[in-house]
Amino acid sequence: MKKNALTLTVVANMTSNYSEGLGNIASVQKVFKNRKVYTIRSRESLKNALMVQAGMYEDLQTEVNVATQKLVTEELNAATCRALEGGYMSTKGTTYVRKSSIYLTDAISCESFVNETRFHNNLYLAGNYAKAQGKNIQNDAGAVGLMPYQYEYDKSLKVYSMTIDLEMVGKDENFDAEASAQEKTERIEAILRAVETLSLVVKGNLDNAEPVFVVGGLSDRKTHYFENVVHVEEDRLLLSEDLKTKLAQGYRAGLLKSKMFLNEKEIEEELCPLSIIEFFDLLVEDVKAYYGVES
Repeated sequence: MKKNALTLTVVANMTSNYSEGLGNIASVQKVFKNRKVYTIRSRESLKNALMVQAGMYEDLQTEVNVATQKLVTEELNAATCRALEGGYMSTKGTTYVRKSSIYLTDAISCESFVNETRFHNNLYLAGNYAKAQGKNIQNDAGAVGLMPYQYEYDKSLKVYSMTIDLEMVGKDENFDAEASAQEKTERIEAILRAVETLSLVVKGNLDNAEPVFVVGGLSDRKTHYFENVVHVEEDRLLLSEDLKTKLAQGYRAGLLKSKMFLNEKEIEEELCPLSIIEFFDLLVEDVKAYYGVES
């Protein structure tokens, strides 16, 4: 069978995104599984971060037509606009739906959640205002805007998967349009480079969310092929026979030698991983070969 999909499963040390707040308290998003609570970065948040960092939203145009949605026209479609590669639904006039060619899972923490709450305040700003207004910050705390706040904090190893439908990239059947092979290659490379160097800004702080382990490659199955075999327990990557068997079917693994895993030496011996840079460089070359684009 022809390999017409690209699938990756990534382990990265990243923060969670935040859900609904209650007053001045912000809580991270969580899921419940295996009778425990785990923090996550949702697939929506993760996809948005990758699309932004990849530059895929630089040509994004939006419109408000009852709902706020991506602008889609016969001239502005998934073949001509990179921002629409992630899918769209346009309800202006004739309804058009084009599914995304890029699929992601939630990035779920490898260990159950232990609440770490951080406490802050805006004392400096309130003090600055109080000084300018001739007020006493202790006696007039409310009037000068002094406000304590707190939020849950989580930065931990998380696992997520991404699969790209190579046959769908750059095509828009709603308008019978298709991008060039060069454009398709550039779109996928941009996404892969974003995964390779992912950086997030959370609560004003810069978060390096690059992969510390990644496995995958081109596949004849449009599914998250390694989703069920990549697990981390107590800072050790589990080297199951199923992981090794799947890896041996024409896929590669990449490892950041950072001592993030306690069994790093064992990983090197049993999986023979490439460096993260080598892994993504070779994967980009595979994509170019798939589309017949010269390096």
